[in-house]
Amino acid sequence: MSTKPVALTIAGSDSGGGAGIQADLKAMEANGVFGASALAAVTAQNTEEVSRAHDLPPSLVAAQIDAVVGDMDVQAAKTGMLSAPPIIETVADRVATHDLRPFVVDPVMISKTGFKLLQDEAIDTLVNDLLPLATLVTPNVHEAEHLTDVEIDTPDDLRAAGAALLEYGPDAVLVKGGHLSGADDAVDVLVDGETGRRFQAPRIDTEHTHGTGCTYASAIAAHLAKGYDLGAAVDRAKRYVTGAIRHALPLGHGRGPTNHFFHLDPEAALADADTAAASTEPLADSVNTS
Repeated sequence: MSTKPVALTIAGSDSGGGAGIQADLKAMEANGVFGASALAAVTAQNTEEVSRAHDLPPSLVAAQIDAVVGDMDVQAAKTGMLSAPPIIETVADRVATHDLRPFVVDPVMISKTGFKLLQDEAIDTLVNDLLPLATLVTPNVHEAEHLTDVEIDTPDDLRAAGAALLEYGPDAVLVKGGHLSGADDAVDVLVDGETGRRFQAPRIDTEHTHGTGCTYASAIAAHLAKGYDLGAAVDRAKRYVTGAIRHALPLGHGRGPTNHFFHLDPEAALADADTAAASTEPLADSVNTS
């Protein structure tokens, strides 16, 4: 009987299905693992806005994690929206207790429509309790600037912000440069304290990017669960999320979601194959981070 590696996501929901735990599970399954979940919050949202959010009791978050880990061999875990100090403290405790590694932390702070998903008083808890447990932290430009004193305008600034975030104790940091303006490519920089790698792909002209960060981090977690080393996991996830954005779905009246299962569309897969040779080489250029 065949089986799959298991990856666990601990995050908030998205009733619109494009981000949050729904996107996490889709991305994990699309990248070849079985996705399990522990729900930390419920949101009312769609492609236009997040209108409400409600945190679940920390004890229930812990019980979900315990239930999954007690029954399944979880090979990787990741977090998304964890909005309040008690929830972050609970998740950190469960991650440490169960030794959930590799462990990817996506430090979700604010939605694309401006709704605050991380309480101001929870930032110190995130930094002090959760980041030191992380195999990888995956902030975007705005999150990295908020967590460091680095102003990010260039790929070199991405590296500097990643180096600053390493001071909080994670094994590695991937600073995502998709929000950098004026660049032809979407550049992300992976820093681990000794070496750095730059991953880049052509920037895609679309507003339909809802759930991109959740999707990217979950794809990385999926490949880590499958046994890939960190660089290879990021490389494969970068290729996947680029395809998901390229074939994004213009659903709703706002920012539509990425297309998690674009590869099941024969025409989309064929179009991606046509660009693979051109995009492969620049995705993992080595850079000196010293």
